[in-house]
Amino acid sequence: MTHSKAKVFVALSGGVDSSTATALLLEAGYDCSAVFMITNNQAQAAQADAEKIAAKLGIKLYVMDLRSDFEQVLDYFCGEYAQGRTPNPCVFCNRHMKFGKVLDFARANGAEYFATGHYAQVLDTGAGFGLYAATNSSKDQSYALAMIRKEVLGRLILPMGRYTKDQTRKMAAKFGLGTEKKAESQEICFIPDDDYIAVLEDRHPELVREGNIVDGSGENLGTHRGSHRFTIGQRRGLRIAMGKPYYVTKINAETNTVTLGPKKEVMHNKLTANRVNWLVAQEAPAFRASVMIRYNSAGVPATVSCGQDTASVEFDDSVSAITPGQLAAFYVDDELGRRLVGGGWIERAFD
Repeated sequence: MTHSKAKVFVALSGGVDSSTATALLLEAGYDCSAVFMITNNQAQAAQADAEKIAAKLGIKLYVMDLRSDFEQVLDYFCGEYAQGRTPNPCVFCNRHMKFGKVLDFARANGAEYFATGHYAQVLDTGAGFGLYAATNSSKDQSYALAMIRKEVLGRLILPMGRYTKDQTRKMAAKFGLGTEKKAESQEICFIPDDDYIAVLEDRHPELVREGNIVDGSGENLGTHRGSHRFTIGQRRGLRIAMGKPYYVTKINAETNTVTLGPKKEVMHNKLTANRVNWLVAQEAPAFRASVMIRYNSAGVPATVSCGQDTASVEFDDSVSAITPGQLAAFYVDDELGRRLVGGGWIERAFD
């Protein structure tokens, strides 16, 4: 991040990461403004925090009420569960809201660059800009950015990509932001009290219906109150006593049936993904990569084979709980680090 008088808009949530990112940009000489997104009816406290931070830093804060726009996110979120899939709303939101609606707003108001508090890096490769994992792998958030448009990268600044969380908190204290002790949110920002089941059942009451829990041979093991309450690989909360660990291996939303099985039945070495998004000129028809299949999982060595907007992944070893609806993100190591070259929505797992 170099000194610049360029105008940059920062997505400011009121938390420690985005507030510190803003302070670092100001310190580097950027002309900063900030944008706060209202995503639900419980945003008042976060908005007040963002307003305090903007006032301390002496920058203009724009407030975007995106509650009506977030119907698109909620429709996606609920629709995936209704089909027996497990959505990834942060990835979806980043493409359509933060790096869609908010970025468009920033550009319309004169922004040359857009910045967020994500722990990831945008690096100049000499042949364009690439999206790379953060240097602190334990905090890396590049996975959540896999579906943003490639064209965004040249105008994207990610100030936090070289720092640890402890370093971020110390910088927040140094800048006097008042966010250094703020706890990290583990909730989905548009789901009140993180009760996604209540939101699902309120919007889709037809999902609440008794269904069967079976094993791999079809033997009935019990009943449940809706297949939307389960996800592939789930072990806890099954309320079925088997005498050994059983996992959700299959969800059939059409028949409202949930299948359980031992660990070996949730292990697979292949997947197909669709609606693939490339952050590079599309890779060769087949290439080696480290593939992440969920946030905070370790990348697994694999061969990725590309179609027009699809990809097939064959892992070197079987992996657990490949979950339809989640994102498969493809990383390739180069001289600059661990580069995220693309990603796609997981359609199915198989052997």
